[in-house]
Order: sequence, then structure tokens, then C-alpha cells
Amino acid sequence: MTYARGRTYYDADSHIMELPDFLAEYADAEMRERLPRIKVPRVGRLATLVEEAERTRKHSATEVAELLALGDKLIGGPKGYMALGAFNAAERAQALDLLGFARQLVFATFSESLAFSLERAIEERYAAARAHNRAMADFCGKDPRLMGVALLPLDDPQTSVKELEGILQLGLKAVWIPHRPCGGRSPGHNDLDPIWARLAEAGVPFVLHVAGVPLQIDAAWMNTGRPVPTDWLGTGENVRGKDMTSLHQPAETFVGAMVLDGVFDRHRALRGGVIELGAGWVPQMVKRLDWIAEIWSKSDPNLKALTRKPSQQIIEHMAFTPYVYEDVGDLIRQSDSRLYLFSSDYPHAEGGRAPLERFGASLAGCDAAAQSRFYSENFARMFGIV
Repeated sequence: MTYARGRTYYDADSHIMELPDFLAEYADAEMRERLPRIKVPRVGRLATLVEEAERTRKHSATEVAELLALGDKLIGGPKGYMALGAFNAAERAQALDLLGFARQLVFATFSESLAFSLERAIEERYAAARAHNRAMADFCGKDPRLMGVALLPLDDPQTSVKELEGILQLGLKAVWIPHRPCGGRSPGHNDLDPIWARLAEAGVPFVLHVAGVPLQIDAAWMNTGRPVPTDWLGTGENVRGKDMTSLHQPAETFVGAMVLDGVFDRHRALRGGVIELGAGWVPQMVKRLDWIAEIWSKSDPNLKALTRKPSQQIIEHMAFTPYVYEDVGDLIRQSDSRLYLFSSDYPHAEGGRAPLERFGASLAGCDAAAQSRFYSENFARMFGIV
């Protein structure tokens, strides 16, 4: 018996756990030495597991058997590198058989830190993205349920246009971009319009995802004169409680700029998603953008030229994944049921061990149509699935 049953479920967020040499095999020969190995946490069991996995490229037969024996409880089992299908494509197909999701977006876990890093030379960013995209296409290419997500820096628009064609040829299903003003440009800059136009033409959505920009707030905010708290892994490199106060804000700014710069007015077929950045902020953003457009259109000709209210644009063009602990039913009541997507975050621990149960509880007061939109229909509309 599968974990997800009784309806169609499309999973808008899952991950591959890259092994340290993930990029090396797929990198351009002339750039291979310039791309570092993936930095993998070495906490607890990971201290030895990653070395074993890099050598064998899979879990042991005993480990696979133990994970398969979990059956419909797989999602509540081991997470990260210890999960079934974390880094091996054949195992991932077995995991999906047990999970029961009809489609699953697959994101990087660590590769984006190289492709989007402002500390690396631009050519290295694009080289890392290119290697990742080839590797992701290979991982997802044997199972149509797996929908690989490409990485695309936007720092050099001409290079990005060229790289986008490679992404489309690889058959990847979405394009992850960093949610910052890349190359000193707003996402609504004229130089980026060819990218939005090509994505719209191809029916491939862009996505923003946590880690598309630095995870942590400025260190000064953590300076209290007392010891700085660690993250949930026990280190200091991942998200901490205080970081969560503003983790979504760069994405909110990015989406707002897309709307107010008229990107969705110019590209009516463009679709986008904001993934693993929560959704509690979405209802107020939608309302705020409407009154911004109304009030500032008196002095801003670009806002006056908008042909649709921002709220209408966001409902028609965007979708967002709530965290498992957010009240999706309340978000729908505050805004619109067309805005939200189900996600498991498999095999990351942040997705929880019972996401369907928790989302189901918060959706209990919503009608059947709203629940179907959340679990599958909004995803299908975003990706043109018939």
C-alpha cells in the first residue's frame, strides 16, 4: 500500500542529496578543476555514510531491504542521505512506488550554492549550473514521475539565454533562479525579457527556492552578547530560528518586482513557483501589491500601464508551497485556493514525517475543490499537465 492514496498527488518539492563528486563527472573538461567538491555535512552517521555512498553509488542491499520494509511509512523513516533514493535514481523510483506521488519535482540540495554564489567568478557559476543540469537530467531521465529542476544564474543575460536552450534540450521541467537582482538588474529589466519569453514559449516555469540567496540574516542580528544558537543540525551553517523571521522577504520582493515591472503582462503564458519559503506571507503580499499599484499608479506610468490587478496576476501566474506546520485552510480563506501547492520536501527532514496528515488537518474545513487544487490541480496548471 502506498503512503499517498485516494486521489492524485503532485509533489512540488523534493531533493537529490548530491555526493561530493556530483558535479565532476558532468562538468566541462576545461572547468572541472575549478569546481570544488560538494561540501557535505559530516554529522553523526554521515561521517562514514557519505564515503561509502561515493564509492558504491547506492545503499547496501541490506539497507534497501530495511527501507522498503517500511512500506507506506517510508516518509517517516530515515531522512537525508540515509533515505531511500536520496542519491540513487533506481532507488528513488522504488521510493516513489511507496510514496505514491504521481509526479515529483526534484531540486538540488547543495549545487545551487556554487551556481548562485556571488563569491565565485561568473564563468564558474554557469559551469556549476551546467554540470548540475546534466547530472539532474540523468538522475530524473529514467522515470517520468521525476521532474528535474535546472539551475540558471541570471548574472549575464546573454549567457543565460544560451544556457536556457541547453536546459530545454535536456528535458528538465523547471528552472530555479536566484531571487536577487542578478547583475544589478531587476527581474523586470529589458535584458531579461528574452528569458521570460522563452520560458513562456516552452511552457517551463521558473521557480524560486530556499537557498537561492543566502539563508542567514546579517551576523549583527545574532549578536546579543550571548552564545549564538546553532541550527537544527547542531552547526551554524543552516537556518536558525531568527533567520526564519525574514527568510521569505527576498522572494517576496522578487515576485513583487516581477508584477510591478509588468513581466506577467508582457508574458501571459509565463508561470512561476515559490518553493520551501512558506506561504504565510502570501495573502498580505497580494493585498499589499494591489494597493501599491492603485496608489502609486498616480505617479508611476509603469504601474498605470498594468492591465490587470497584481492579485489577479499572482493568482494566474504563481503558486506557493506552505510549510507543513502552516494552516493552509486559513491561507485559502484569506486569499485564493489557486495559490498553493502540496510538497513533501522528501528526503529532507524539514518536510516532516507525516505531511499528508498535517496538511489534511488544516484543510479539513475546505471544500473538495479547494483540496483538489492544493494536492494536484494547481501543480497541473503550472506545468501544463492534462
